[in-house]
This record gives sequence, C-alpha cells and structure tokens, in this order.
Amino acid sequence: MIIYRQTARVLVQGITGKQGTFWTQKMMECGTQVVAGVNPKRAGEQHLGVPVYATAQAARAESPFDVAVMFIPPAMAREAALDAIEAGARTVVILTEHIPSLDVIAIHHAAARHRTRIIGPNTAGIVTPGEGFVGIMPGHNPNIFQPGQIGVISRSGSLGTLICLNLTRAGLGQSAFLGIGGDPMIGTTTRDALQALDEDPRTRAIVLVGEIGGAMEEAAAEYAAGMAKPVVSFIAGRASPPGKKMGHAGAIVSGTLGSYEGKRRALESAGVAVADTPAEISGLLGAGPGNGLPRSTAHALPA
Repeated sequence: MIIYRQTARVLVQGITGKQGTFWTQKMMECGTQVVAGVNPKRAGEQHLGVPVYATAQAARAESPFDVAVMFIPPAMAREAALDAIEAGARTVVILTEHIPSLDVIAIHHAAARHRTRIIGPNTAGIVTPGEGFVGIMPGHNPNIFQPGQIGVISRSGSLGTLICLNLTRAGLGQSAFLGIGGDPMIGTTTRDALQALDEDPRTRAIVLVGEIGGAMEEAAAEYAAGMAKPVVSFIAGRASPPGKKMGHAGAIVSGTLGSYEGKRRALESAGVAVADTPAEISGLLGAGPGNGLPRSTAHALPA
C-alpha cells in the first residue's frame, strides 16, 4: 500500500513518546484507524485509548494491523522495522532520519523477503484528505489539505506542505499526498509513487516535487512519458553548488549525476511541465475556469 485508505489499520511504534503521542492524536482526529502501539516498557497499558504492546509481533495476535509507523530513534530503527516486517505489516512508514546505512540495507532486504512496502526512511508520511494520514504531515489542517483529484509526490515534507497549501488556495484539492523520503536509500521511489497515482482512479493530475541528487526523477520521467494523466513538476536545488549536501542526505550532486539541469531536461523531454517556483504549479495545472479539474469549495485560510 502506497496510497493511504481509511480502512487501513495502523500500529504506532513509539506511541507513548512526545512526538508519537502528539501525532497519533492528530492522526486519530482525522479518522486514521490506530489500533495499537508499541513500547516495551509500557506493555499492557492503554495510551490514547489503544492498547500498548512490547513488540509489533505481540500486537499482531490481539490487534491486527496493516500499516506500521515508526517514531523511533535511529539506533533502534532497524530492530523496530524488522519487528514490524516480521509481524506481517503490509506497509512500514519510517519517519526516522540518519539510520545507519547497513541498518537500512538490512531493512530493505527483510522487506523484500516478506513483500512489505517500505515508505522512507526520512519520510514525512502519507495523506489522503478526507480519510486520514500516517506520519507527521499536517493532514489534520483543512487549510492545507482538501479532498480533490490532484496527487502529490514529494521527497520533502516541508515543500510538499507548501505545494498542497498553494493547491488548496487555488481551489485544487488532493487525492493523495505521498511523501517518499529524502534519504539516499528509500523503499518507495518517485517512479513507484508516480505509477501508484497513475493507476489510482481518484487521481486526474499529478504534481511531482523532486530535488537534486540521485536519479529518481529521471527514472520517473521515463514512466511519465507513457502516461495519459498530466504531470507537473518542481525540482528543488536549482542554485545548489556541486558536491554540497543541501538539506536531505540524498540531496547532493556528484559531477553531472543528480543535477538540476539533468532532471529538468529529462522531465521536459517526457512531456512534464516543470515549474520554476512552487507558486507556478497551480497555473501549470490549469487552475482557471474551464480546465476540467473540479475546484474545491472550501475557503482556505492562512495555515
């Protein structure tokens, strides 16, 4: 599962911590079906009205779940992810940044064996406006997210938030937001997310928010070339100097690999309209009357 659906049952690893508690409350307020949490020191207790277990595998027996989301420090992320994978989670949303590379490799290998979808590491999460969200995106804020037919893919949570805010202010709601994560080794690529939205009947147009570094946008461009749905993109890092990391660990240009120019050229060659600034995206989607994209009737206030 890449696109969140309200029927998904969610396990929160690290539910009793400050961030786990805050974001679990927000997820539940939006309709997310949180069925259990994990904290070995609080096993047997109730927190926010849901049972807490020592492990994901212990939770599985009494509180079956489909999705696990991790509010876990880097040093413990591997153990938590493997626990969720081996417990049968269909999707594991890894919010954690700075997980050691060998641990990330072990997580991806285990996920491949168990056919588990990994979103992240270093993702802000996934949102389906009107249904709920998993992660740390402000899916609870109706001034940012409104139901609609625009799918948004982003490696950056903050940029994704800004672009969804701009879309909502333009009257264009979202079918789904997919935060794929900003680390170099992630489980769900830009191409994977693009294909999921292409196959989603609720989505009529797609915004792809990329950034310098790696070759994911180039791979997505190859897929976009054969799509019927319109795709608009924004690539962050146009003015970044080569060899310097910009924000995310994956946002670094080495030689010509991962450059802004290369990504823009690949996307435009595939028929993708590339915005110079986030503010241009709504216009490129055709936010004016008669564009065929239904406009939200919600009044978007400042976030």
